[in-house]
Amino acid sequence: MQQTQSTSKMKVSMIKAFSDNYIWAVSSLESKHIALVDPGDAQVCIDFIEQQQLQLSTILITHHHADHVGGINKLVEYCKAKQWPLTIYGPESENIPHCDVALNESHTVKLSDLDLEFKVIDLPGHTSGHIAYLSEDNLFCGDTLFSGGCGRLFEGTPEQMLSSLEKLSALPERTHVYCAHEYTQANLNFALTVEPCNTELVHYYNQVLQKREHGIATIPTSIMLEKKINPFLRSHEASLMTSASEYSESAVQDKLQTFTIIRGWKDNF
Repeated sequence: MQQTQSTSKMKVSMIKAFSDNYIWAVSSLESKHIALVDPGDAQVCIDFIEQQQLQLSTILITHHHADHVGGINKLVEYCKAKQWPLTIYGPESENIPHCDVALNESHTVKLSDLDLEFKVIDLPGHTSGHIAYLSEDNLFCGDTLFSGGCGRLFEGTPEQMLSSLEKLSALPERTHVYCAHEYTQANLNFALTVEPCNTELVHYYNQVLQKREHGIATIPTSIMLEKKINPFLRSHEASLMTSASEYSESAVQDKLQTFTIIRGWKDNF
């Protein structure tokens, strides 16, 4: 566990799970209640709750993959044993265990016990119904946007994923990005292959190497940083189009073609 961010109302704590997952514990400075984002592993969450003497009241799910929903059943039983009311939110078009409230982009999640409100953002691409939660310039985006990368296209199309990433890129640059995996170093190895002359990227890569050598997380990142260094947010840039053309050995005409080629390149990197 590692506390990463506090704002006027919100406190965000990191719970590490499996080899590289991050589960986010969202709490209020005025409350003992917490919300968990994508609890794939119940036990690490229970350990955190008991160490911090908190009460779980909400689970927010971005998509249906097992490393994001695998802890739900045990956490439901844990809350029942404690007689704690628990509400589980998730994407309406995906099968989420024990989902009480099905969400899409027209919805807002209001958590009165935390005095927090989350806007829901539809982000198809990684999965067909993937969503994100945005509150107080804090974005919980699951496996859509990573630092230096983006999620694989398991169910969606390149066009859907590019559209989803453009939604996120349009958020205020101050937005903190809480993704669900520590993939940054590997992502940057690829990004440097695609855009080796990006000085911002080179500088960030060196920072990330130092952090990871000391076991320090690279998340949260920010929209401002990702727009400078993340190839999947830069498919409109001439340097990325040139790299895509050279890799594919064909003329690239637009950002969607660039994105599609670079995503395929990353899949085989």
